[in-house]
Amino acid sequence: MLAGLKVPRSPSSPAGHNEPGAPMVSRFRGQDGTMGERTAIPITGTQYEISAGDYRAIVTELGAGLRGLWFRGDPVIAGYQADEVPPAGAGQLLAPWPNRIDGGRYVFAEASFQLDLSEPARGNAIHGLTRWTGWQAAAHAPDLVQLGHLLHGRPGYPFCIELTARYRLDAETGLQVTIMARNAGSRPAPYGTGCHPYLTAGAPVVDDCQLELPAAQWLAADDRGIPRGNPEDVRGTPYDFREARQIGGTQLDHALTGLARDSEGRAWARLRGDRAQVAFWAGAGYEWLQVFTGDGLEAGRRRHALAIEPMTCPPNAFASGADLLTLEPDDSVAHSWGLQVTHS
Repeated sequence: MLAGLKVPRSPSSPAGHNEPGAPMVSRFRGQDGTMGERTAIPITGTQYEISAGDYRAIVTELGAGLRGLWFRGDPVIAGYQADEVPPAGAGQLLAPWPNRIDGGRYVFAEASFQLDLSEPARGNAIHGLTRWTGWQAAAHAPDLVQLGHLLHGRPGYPFCIELTARYRLDAETGLQVTIMARNAGSRPAPYGTGCHPYLTAGAPVVDDCQLELPAAQWLAADDRGIPRGNPEDVRGTPYDFREARQIGGTQLDHALTGLARDSEGRAWARLRGDRAQVAFWAGAGYEWLQVFTGDGLEAGRRRHALAIEPMTCPPNAFASGADLLTLEPDDSVAHSWGLQVTHS
């Protein structure tokens, strides 16, 4: 067991998107007029670096987010700086729900709840309650970091969930992420989870990449991102990537399901560019993938990377009940996904 190991405080990085960089140091003038230096705390908190073989990753104290993943020095995901708010959800862990809840309203166990509208422009509650909180490190080894967070009750979500995020690198198989949740409270609790990595295969824009995605159904949504019906067959639509093909001008911001899986229960998606092929897998329990070409992002990020977001439930699941998990007191669940570079 790695739990209980002393966790070193890793250097923080104000550097660019491709390399971790040096600690953040600022200069100040004391009351006596002399100059001094201090190490500043980046807004994403402690930076936990792990590596194995040609892989390297950085996980942040803020939200247990994946700030960067590199293979042979090249980025595998679109990262950001240590002293930068994660842009457009980049690398964030989403719990106790992924995606959106319409108006932040839902009914559970015959009681009605109202969440804060964290997406005010669209009038939704979005991406859970833990991505802007500090997570505590339980273990940090050269190839692994594990962080935990106890989500206490609050208006709109009066439940208590113990969360653990484990990131492990392997020289052969790349990154594996496991998210564990236990109902530490006294009453049943609704639960779902997701993650928000933006994959990059070296092409300047995703239009130039080939995508293979094992999803047989897609979910139509309104302009607020709320589903407006049942899943539909992808056959004959722009969203059918079951056979690898170029993304081109296809605009994606859709939840897809009906995932084909291998003998180990993993659903594989592959993004291929001129430099590399990045393989993404979602393990058992991740029934949905939200796929986003980034058309609505700012100019510097628009269509530069492809978000493939594993989700245990679709958008608005707290209201619809679709694939929503109910955790009884002391119940626990674990979900895993991963990334690897399969050729370069």
